[in-house]
Amino acid sequence: RGLGSSARSAREDSWLKSLFVRKVDPRKDAHSNLLAKRETSSLYKLQFHNVKPECLEAYNKLCQEVLPKIHEEKHYPCALVGTWNTWYGEQDQAVHLWRYEGGYPALNEVMSKLRQNKEFTEFRKERGNMLLSRKNQLLLEFSFWNEPIPRDGPNIYELRSYQLRPGTMIEWGNYWARAIRFRQDSSEAVGGFFSQIGQLYMVHHLWAYKDLQTREDIRNAAWHKPGWDELVYYTVPLIQEMESRIMIPLKISPLQ
Repeated sequence: RGLGSSARSAREDSWLKSLFVRKVDPRKDAHSNLLAKRETSSLYKLQFHNVKPECLEAYNKLCQEVLPKIHEEKHYPCALVGTWNTWYGEQDQAVHLWRYEGGYPALNEVMSKLRQNKEFTEFRKERGNMLLSRKNQLLLEFSFWNEPIPRDGPNIYELRSYQLRPGTMIEWGNYWARAIRFRQDSSEAVGGFFSQIGQLYMVHHLWAYKDLQTREDIRNAAWHKPGWDELVYYTVPLIQEMESRIMIPLKISPLQ
């Protein structure tokens, strides 16, 4: 009787543990390889610079004078995708998005060459005196999003940033591979990215609108499309935090 009771207790204990232990399916590839564009090897860098309020005008002028001269050189395998000031959201903030053709080797090559560039060294020193703080992230682009290419303006841009719960990136990608179809009628979808280095499990969606009212109209219209509400319902629980920035492009930005 004692042996039978002991075995039954062990089975019950094992059954109870199975309720709380998550089963992990073996994966044969990294999440980045499952979600990113396979036909390209581009790496993106997203920079956030919080500028001293009294220095924002001088900061913008300095960037517009120096950045095009440096990064349009053919022997630098990178391109400025877009550069903005935040209009609504965190104030006195500059946001820059760069593309490195060729991934991490291209990033290393650019950084190595810039360290030898005296103009860039002086630029960084002068720029540093204008900043309160700065941070960056290295990103890959989702395979199902549009490639961010130059566009004519005038436009305002919205950068929607999502901090996902760890372990939910694949689930997010599966839902948004369908959801993005509801948001392409007006060509507002510019690019979608997920972080590799920096703050992890971060997703950034970049949208372009003619103005704030157009943004409101387009977003409201999505709710009248069958299936959009369901996809929102399933993606919201994956999010820990979210932030929206409305941004104005600088004159040198390829995204106008």
